[in-house]
Amino acid sequence: MQFKESLKKPGTRIIAEFKRASPSLGDIDVTADPAERARMYEAGGAAAMSVLCEGPRFKGSPEDLRRAKGAADLPLLAKDFISTKERLLEVRDAGASAALLIVRYLDDALLAELLATTRALGMDALVEAHTAEEIRRAVDAGADIIGVNCRDLETLSVDLSVSERLLGEIPDGIVRVAESGVRTRADIERLAAAGADAFLVGTTLMKSPDPVRQLRALICLA
Repeated sequence: MQFKESLKKPGTRIIAEFKRASPSLGDIDVTADPAERARMYEAGGAAAMSVLCEGPRFKGSPEDLRRAKGAADLPLLAKDFISTKERLLEVRDAGASAALLIVRYLDDALLAELLATTRALGMDALVEAHTAEEIRRAVDAGADIIGVNCRDLETLSVDLSVSERLLGEIPDGIVRVAESGVRTRADIERLAAAGADAFLVGTTLMKSPDPVRQLRALICLA
């Protein structure tokens, strides 16, 4: 199943994230194994898996995609600061079925070019925005999956009200993803009420002693 299709399945659709570290938290679990996590996330009912492929800040690489791909049958999102066609090809070849494109770091022409490239490669793109203007740019570029990141990438502060306010700015027909700050079932219900179709959950799962149980609790599976 492709990434976009997985976000339209019935029920609560969670993109479960794998990351060893982050700029806001530092090291989370530097020994974490993407293959093991992929199996856990699949068992927990995740719709898809996000894999941090960036090295200096997140201690990831495309090799983590390869390991996750070989361990479970989950659509994989390559999460990185992607700005070139070459990087898209690299993560596609490593097993990604979708790639993150961050509006803040791309001008309009490059965003449209990278979106076209993902489609030519048979991939989907999660286009990330943090403001109403960035949502407009994503829509104008032709994005069909838009994520609202409630984390400010400059201050690293998290505010769920950002997602609540902006999810409604995304036109009907586009898949809406709430990113960052999701910790509880109550958070999911709050963001679903604001229009979210899917939820990207990272730190909560990476820090959990039982990711399978944590995921099932977020999804409300028995």
